[in-house]
Order: sequence, then C-alpha cells, then structure tokens
Amino acid sequence: MSLAHDAKGRVYVLDQVNGRVVRHGVDGKADATSNIRLRSPQDLAVAADGSMAVLDRLGDKAIAFYDEGGALRGQLPLEGEGVEETGLLTGVFIDGKDVYVEREHGALVNIGDTAGNPAEPRKEIPGRPTRDGTGFLNAGITDAMAGRAWVSVIDRATGDHRFTRELRLKAEIRHLQLLDSDKGGTIYFAAEMHQDPAEEWILLTCLDSLKGIPIGSAVLPANTLPEETFRDLTVLDDGGVVLAHRTDQGVTYQTYECN
Repeated sequence: MSLAHDAKGRVYVLDQVNGRVVRHGVDGKADATSNIRLRSPQDLAVAADGSMAVLDRLGDKAIAFYDEGGALRGQLPLEGEGVEETGLLTGVFIDGKDVYVEREHGALVNIGDTAGNPAEPRKEIPGRPTRDGTGFLNAGITDAMAGRAWVSVIDRATGDHRFTRELRLKAEIRHLQLLDSDKGGTIYFAAEMHQDPAEEWILLTCLDSLKGIPIGSAVLPANTLPEETFRDLTVLDDGGVVLAHRTDQGVTYQTYECN
C-alpha cells in the first residue's frame, strides 16, 4: 500500500493485507517485521530514529506510533481541530519529531509527535516540509491534457513565497505521483503520463531548491495493475528515489536517479 525509508537507507513496506510493515536492509533483504493493528492502514512515515507513524484514515481513523523495534507507542485519533473529514487526508509526514497529516494535498496538520503524544493545540504548516529544513512544498496540475503542472516553495524562515515553477511535460498527466526533497534540498516531482496509443510511464523531474530550475529527469515504469496503492515512490536522503514496481510476477523495489 505504501513505502518509506529511514536515515540508514532501509526501506519500509506497508503490507495492508497482512497487517504488517516489512523492513528491508540496504542489501534488499527483509530484516524485520512489525505487526500493525489497524483495520485499514494506507500510509506510513519513518523518523530519523527508525520510529514509524502509520495512517488509517478510513477504518480506525487514527495514527498509530511504533518504535524502531515495532512496539506500539500509542495511537491518536485523526478527527479534531483541522481534520473534519478523515477520508480527505492524502498522507502522513514526519518533520523532526512532529507528525503531520496532509489535508487534500494542501496544508498539513500536526497530530502529535513520534512518541505518541497529542499536539495541543494542533498547528498547521502550508505544505510538505523540505528535508533540508528550509521550505514548504506544494504542487498541482494546471492543464492535465496539455501536460502542464506547477511546483512552488514557501520559505520556512520568513513565510515568503520563494518561487513557482511551471513544468510543461509534453504529454497528458494522469495524476501526480511524488513531491518531496532530499537532504541536500533537491526537489523531486513525478507524474504519471499518458500518450496514445495506450502508453503510460512516470516522468521524474528534479528541481533546484532556490529557483526551481529543472536539473535532471528520468523515465520510470508506470504501475498499471488494478490493485489500489497509496504511495509508490520514496526519496532517499542522499538523493534518488525508490519505486515499488508492481507486475503480475510480484513487486520489485527499484532505484532511480535524475540524469
């Protein structure tokens, strides 16, 4: 259903059907499994210390918190200040020790911290926090048929608008797949593209953090199977992305870099 990574480069896979998170080491081998006692877990985020926040927006309508060893630290309800309809949440994110949920691909609401303590009061931030700590990210589609999208950054220290960059991707945009950054500040934006006859792929674009100038790109295979997933891409701290590529033969986890 989703995947994430930690500061050691280990990849965490959320297996909703079997109610677990499986951790893979840098060699690709599974090295730990954590049982998740939520009815419909859909997304997860991993802190620098390996602790996890797992989002269930439809079943239990809660976030569960786990330590690096997989032990449950606590569980917090989603409904409350800033979150009226949990089904409209579009992800869970960790910034330092603060845990946020994203409301309709827009503002993020602080639910609590990685220890499972509730946020009192709940504060909001105006986008996804960049991993270098300097900004907040937003993105959207201007004209899907024309392949036009945009990425913007708000400066974290001042609250000022840093830039908005339009991207012309030269094919129909089906939907956005990724908006994140690495620890060096490089921004990663990906969209699933479509072009007749029935050709689909993921276009990954890397942008510099100061003006949003494109500095590289890569073409990744699109997932076209009917099974629902919540997140298919994660950005590594030192750069590059991991794609969960699903086929009839199973799922492989592949790394890509912008060239």
